[in-house]
Amino acid sequence: MGRRLYVGNLPFETGEGELQELFGRAGTVETVKVMRDMATGRARGFAFVEMSTDDEAQKAINELHEYQLGGRGLTVNEARPKPERSGGYGGDRGQSHRRRSEPRW
Repeated sequence: MGRRLYVGNLPFETGEGELQELFGRAGTVETVKVMRDMATGRARGFAFVEMSTDDEAQKAINELHEYQLGGRGLTVNEARPKPERSGGYGGDRGQSHRRRSEPRW
């Protein structure tokens, strides 16, 4: 069991402070990170919460999974590791055959 939790189905107006207080009922909260859209800054409806111990993380899952917040039932479970990404920044995404080698005029 890991200490990092995924919290989904959040109301978009939910902030870090509100989650800190809510998860504080289950134990000591190390970090809270509400994921936001990079362009607009609007919350994306999910967050990551890290508890100080595995036991507190399990207690948070038991107590807060399907907890009603803003009329929505929260999804709380152990966060999965971020998948490895292949390739570099950008790239041609397999469309190099569509590029012209000479100007169009």
